[in-house]
Amino acid sequence: MDLLPIRRAILSVTNKTGLREFASFLVENGVTLISTGGTKKVLEAAQIPVIPVSAVTGFPEMLDGRVKTLHPKIHAGILAKKDDPLHIQTLAEHDIETIDLVCVNLYDFSGAVERNLSLAEAVEEIDIGGPCLLRAAAKNFHNVLTLPEPAWYGIAKKELEENGMKAPLEFRQAMASRAFDATSRYDALIASYLRP
Repeated sequence: MDLLPIRRAILSVTNKTGLREFASFLVENGVTLISTGGTKKVLEAAQIPVIPVSAVTGFPEMLDGRVKTLHPKIHAGILAKKDDPLHIQTLAEHDIETIDLVCVNLYDFSGAVERNLSLAEAVEEIDIGGPCLLRAAAKNFHNVLTLPEPAWYGIAKKELEENGMKAPLEFRQAMASRAFDATSRYDALIASYLRP
């Protein structure tokens, strides 16, 4: 699929720079937003309509926020091939909707290291759901657009405006590369920190 219509997005970001503006742009162009914890609160405070992840999954955020997005109703919606009838049939059988845009940036682990937190405190700054979302969306770039940093919001907005709220394949592939770059740098930092 060369041009992917963007109709449903999940936003879960630590860095809130540009979030309100980008989310407003998406909603104004008919995109349904799904979000978690702090991101959802920021959007709600700005009166931007958003669906909580728990309403999609049927489960509350649990274990002090350690488990929010790790659920088939999220990941199947991201990983489904939209041109595969069996994938679409499986989603329908399980009442799962596809997700077209994953806008995620990761917990600030480097900041935790700089603040000289204890090991136990630093471990709580290791993001699990965020990298999973980014990697799933990046793997399925033929069917999903992933935005791993606020720096890409302006470019994404331009691409979508120029293409009738559809994301070109070349742009999706480029963003997939950036997402894998973000998760690999993140994992390298954590590995270095934990190494005795």
